[in-house]
Amino acid sequence: MYWLNKPAKAIGLVLLALFAIAGCKDKKTSPQPKPAAVPLVDVIVAQPQTVTTAVEANGTVLANEYVEMHPEVSGRLIYLNIPEGTFVQAGTVLARVNDADLKAQLEKTKVLLDLAQKTEERYQKLLAVNGLNQSDYDAIQNQVSGYKADMAYTQALIDKTVIKAPFSGVVGLRQVSPGAFVTTATVIATMQQVDKIKIDFTLPEEFSNIIQKGGMVELLLDNNKANRRKARIIAIEPQVNQATRNLKVRALLEQGNANPGSFVKVYLTSQVNKNAIMVPTNCIIPDDKNKQLVLVKDGKAVFANVETGVREANNIEVVKGVNPGDSVIVTGVLFARPKAAVKVRSVKKLNDLASIQ
Repeated sequence: MYWLNKPAKAIGLVLLALFAIAGCKDKKTSPQPKPAAVPLVDVIVAQPQTVTTAVEANGTVLANEYVEMHPEVSGRLIYLNIPEGTFVQAGTVLARVNDADLKAQLEKTKVLLDLAQKTEERYQKLLAVNGLNQSDYDAIQNQVSGYKADMAYTQALIDKTVIKAPFSGVVGLRQVSPGAFVTTATVIATMQQVDKIKIDFTLPEEFSNIIQKGGMVELLLDNNKANRRKARIIAIEPQVNQATRNLKVRALLEQGNANPGSFVKVYLTSQVNKNAIMVPTNCIIPDDKNKQLVLVKDGKAVFANVETGVREANNIEVVKGVNPGDSVIVTGVLFARPKAAVKVRSVKKLNDLASIQ
C-alpha cells in the first residue's frame, strides 16, 4: 500500500506546484489601479466693481390728450367731416346734427322779441308823460328780457348740434356715416394729441423713496434694447392702490414717439454699489438651505457658503462668502470634490464669460 500511494503523492505535489506558479503569474500580470485624473477647471479672480441696481416696471403709452367725440344732442347727422388719421386744428367743425327745428324756434323768438321791444319803446314814452302805470312798463320790460333769455337758450342748443375739434390733434377712424341717427352715447370718432407722449407705470410702494417729480427714467420701446429713451417724471399718484400696494407714476417722453396704448419697459436706478463682487450665475450651486461657490485654495477645491444680492442677465452679486482676490471656479464645477486637487487651466474674465453665454 505504501508503494502504491507514493506515485500518487508525487503527482499531487507536482499539481500543487503548478497551481502555485499559475497563481503567482496571475498576481504579477493583474493591472494596478491608476490614480484618478486631476480635473481641469477655469477660474475668475473675484474683484470689486461698480454695479447699478435697476428697478424694472411695466408701462403703457398714453397720448398727451385723448377724447371720444360724442354729440351733445340726439338727431340725424346732416354734416360729417372726419379726415381719418389726419391732423386737424382746434375748433375745426367735424360734424353737425340736424338743427332745423331749433333754428325755427330761434326765428320765432326773434319776432316776438322785436314786437316786445317796440311795445316797450311806446310804453316808455307814455310813462314819461304819466300816461301809463309803472307796473305795465315793468311787465313789458320783463317780457323783453324773457325773450332774450329764450333766444340765448335756443342758441346754446344749436351750438350743441355742432361737434368741433376740442384741441389740435390727429383724428381717429370714423365710427358713423352721414345721415345716421346719433345719440349722446354714439362715438363719432376719437382724437388724440400725439406730439407729446406720456407713460403711465406702477411701482411697489417700497420704491417710493427713489421716485420724485422731475426725476428721469429709461424706457425700452418696441422691445429693442438699443432703442432706449429718456422720460421725465411729471406726476406721482399720492394714493397707494390698496389692492396691489403699488404707486402709479406718470412720465413725459423727452424724445421719440410711440403709439398710444403700446407696452413699454421702464427702468429706474435705485442704488449704485461700487464694491460689488459679481460671478456668473451658472457657477452657483443651489442647496436646500444654502448657496455655494467652489473656490481654489492651495490647489484644492473649497466649497464656500455664499449669500447673493443683485441679479443681472448672466451674473449675480455675492455679498457674503467670497473675498476680493479669491479664485472662483466657473467651468468644471461638477467635477470638483471638497478638498480634492484641481488644476487651473486658465483665468477668465467676467466680460468674456458673459459674451460666451
